[in-house]
Amino acid sequence: MRNTAKTNTLERMFPILSVENNCMVSKQGDITVCYKVILPEIFTISDKEYETIHSVWHKAIKTLPEFTVIHKQDWFVKQSYEADFINEEQSYLSRSFERHFNERPYLNHSCYLFITKTTKERIKSQSNFSSLTRGELIPKEIRDKDAIQSFLEATTQLEKIVNDSGLIHLTKLSEEDIIGSEEKSGLLEQYLTLSPIKRGSLQDIAISADKVRVGDNRLSVHTLSSTDDLPTEVSYLSYYEKLSTDKSSMALSFAAPVGLLLNCNHIYNQYLFVEDSEYNLKQFEKSAKNMHSLARYSRANQINKQWIEEYLNEAHSKGLTSIKAHFNVMAWSDNQNELKQLKNDAGSAIASMECVPRHNTVDAPTLYWAGMPGNSGDFPSEESFYTFIEPALCLFTGETNYQNSLSPFGIKMADRLTGKPIHLDISDLPMKKGIITNRNKFILGPSGSGKSFFTNHMVRQYYEQNAHVLLVDTGNSYQGLCELIKGKTKGEDGVYFTYTEENPIAFNPFYTDDGVFDIEKRESIKTLILTLWKRDDQPPSRAEEVALSNAVSGYIQKLQNSNIKPSFNTFYEYIKIDYKEELEQKQVREKDFDLANFLNVLEPYFKGGEYDYLLNSESELDLLNKRFIVFEIDAIKGAPVKVA
Repeated sequence: MRNTAKTNTLERMFPILSVENNCMVSKQGDITVCYKVILPEIFTISDKEYETIHSVWHKAIKTLPEFTVIHKQDWFVKQSYEADFINEEQSYLSRSFERHFNERPYLNHSCYLFITKTTKERIKSQSNFSSLTRGELIPKEIRDKDAIQSFLEATTQLEKIVNDSGLIHLTKLSEEDIIGSEEKSGLLEQYLTLSPIKRGSLQDIAISADKVRVGDNRLSVHTLSSTDDLPTEVSYLSYYEKLSTDKSSMALSFAAPVGLLLNCNHIYNQYLFVEDSEYNLKQFEKSAKNMHSLARYSRANQINKQWIEEYLNEAHSKGLTSIKAHFNVMAWSDNQNELKQLKNDAGSAIASMECVPRHNTVDAPTLYWAGMPGNSGDFPSEESFYTFIEPALCLFTGETNYQNSLSPFGIKMADRLTGKPIHLDISDLPMKKGIITNRNKFILGPSGSGKSFFTNHMVRQYYEQNAHVLLVDTGNSYQGLCELIKGKTKGEDGVYFTYTEENPIAFNPFYTDDGVFDIEKRESIKTLILTLWKRDDQPPSRAEEVALSNAVSGYIQKLQNSNIKPSFNTFYEYIKIDYKEELEQKQVREKDFDLANFLNVLEPYFKGGEYDYLLNSESELDLLNKRFIVFEIDAIKGAPVKVA
């Protein structure tokens, strides 16, 4: 039996003609430049920076010529975290971490910007003139080559303005990014399959008055296509109440509820239509006169007259550009029950912006078709509303989800919203960006909030990345980690010092396994002696620093040329006899280096002194060659004398 259903092929209806010079050319003669947009990470920028982003978009869009469509498309697609089980060198804790978070669901965000140069007739066309209603598309010839060249120059200016802000980054998409290759799917294929993550085969697209289906997925479209749907005031800023307090606030963009905060598969489309502003304002003047004439017959005409006059007053007094705008949320699911939930979630997200959620079924097919990259010239003009550039930009999303740091050194943290693991460099990368000026860290929180847990997590990962870790602790918080490292290294690392009266903390800072004293070893000895000698509020003079440096160098030289045992005792004896003679030969004055005072202050650490055990350990342990050392001082934290 012959198939009489009204079907058509995608090849016949496809509105895109070609991709040339990294630009998309439609069969209607529209030229589209495509960009990948990198937005700031969520909860990482301030109120002032959101204002800057809003201003940057405004400046950039004002450079574009008339009859240009700006289409910003944000994809939010559910994914699952893929754990790294391939790395065989992972420690037990690292593997456990990956196993715990494996397949953790999260919302992945990607953002694109399509700038389309169309014509006056196309930008005003309605849904009944969409390419969906055509039996076949015949390519049109592009006649105005100068206008196209001017448009491309304007997009280059827009790209430079945005990138110079340092907050947003635009990257022009290549031909391969748009149409794909054998290895990866392109942007067009992703949109037609609603599958931006993995490569999928093209499926049937069923379009009717009551539904839009792409393969097994059905679309639910909510639109903001009228000023009646908008709140009385809009802003570029909103706040996330769950993480905000009376004294601090977490800033978000105004459209964040339909962005990362809407946890489902969806696309948020944002359209700005730059028309002939002067012509539009003249038409509004005529309309205002007509409303004035008809005001006596209807109160609605009086209200419309007031609105039009207010719009004209704003435009003329502030020199604003009249444009049209449209915003919609396309959510999809292959489950009918889930689709109902998506409708409610999307509607609630729009309502939280104080907008009126409208579930659009009439123009859903043409909105989906116009949302195709490079086909925004097909947008039905009756779905847009008049506004100005600045308020329209308030409905742009301004943030993306957390991204992994490019630096190989860092720690694994978790996304605030979804708990997805994120690799973060909290030391070197912030220094390079100028966010911090040193690598000091201050961990603050009440009892039981997880300070020691986080520190264990951090130092363990630092240790596995070949960092040297030295901890001074009260409370035995790191004994387990130290024992784990000691067991893994078969006793070669993981040194745990704790105090008891029978076995007090003791070490020998002058001992090395290989007898070599490099700069790091010499500096550590000098720092230790200075700490014992001087108080925090009593910095050494330059002469004292030089004298101490010479003393340490002389003692090390004596160690290398004799068989004396390295310890603080022999160092003290060297200072008392040999170095004293050297100072007398150099005629070093007492006010430059008071040797008697030096020996007197350090005498408690010499044999027979109160702390003679501290720096004269009999165990031959070179701490500089150990990468994980813990000093547990809980038993001596209340002692009147503390050693730093």
